[in-house]
Amino acid sequence: MLRILDARTGEFVTPTPARRGLTRVEAHVPGLDLTALRVLLAADLLVRALELAGTPLWTLLSAPREQAELRTAGTTLGIRPFEDSRDLASGLGEAQTVHVLRADASAPGTGPVLAVAPVEWTGPEEEPLPALLDDPDALRLALLSVPRTEPVRLDRATLDEAARTVAGWRSGVAGWARQPSRPVPDEVRTRLRAAWEDDLDLPGVLTVLREAAQAPGLPDGARFETYMYADRLLALDLASGLGGTA
Repeated sequence: MLRILDARTGEFVTPTPARRGLTRVEAHVPGLDLTALRVLLAADLLVRALELAGTPLWTLLSAPREQAELRTAGTTLGIRPFEDSRDLASGLGEAQTVHVLRADASAPGTGPVLAVAPVEWTGPEEEPLPALLDDPDALRLALLSVPRTEPVRLDRATLDEAARTVAGWRSGVAGWARQPSRPVPDEVRTRLRAAWEDDLDLPGVLTVLREAAQAPGLPDGARFETYMYADRLLALDLASGLGGTA
């Protein structure tokens, strides 16, 4: 069962209501910057993990400014749209609200708080947000590679390495897809779920994938299904190379 660290209490809680009622996930950002995108990404990952567990969801965005820009950048980064919290009445019978916000922000209302550490651009030029979104999958993977509670320091070398990793995985998936399909091994599936259900440990998920790519004796068809299964959470479009020459 998914559990997250509640920054409000310092304790681990489950975002799934006891009676499997509606869970409201609300992302709070003041405006558009790299840290705001990391907050939206954390909310997106929480939503995807809850969906994989069959939890009914209501997702909202609370942002006093630059909403249109936030939505555009979020969509580019593979983040599914959230509804505008200002346009909707509270209630709708949700059993629990999870607030997702930057670690230095004040927690609103009641309910668990998913805190997200900041992102810092350490390259020589001023923060190049539009340029970073030219390769959104590399940016998404770079952000996924650091635990949510730890600050991210981004530079061009980090993004270039992430881009190479995504390209390599897509090439591998395309090659493995030519072999007969095999189910995700139970041990691998269990390790993947154990990682993302442990406070959304995405670096742990990535470690399992890297090991699966090299595991001796694992059929290529099983590698393919493993990467497709994990990509339901990662949303790196790892199947985009299918049908190519890789």
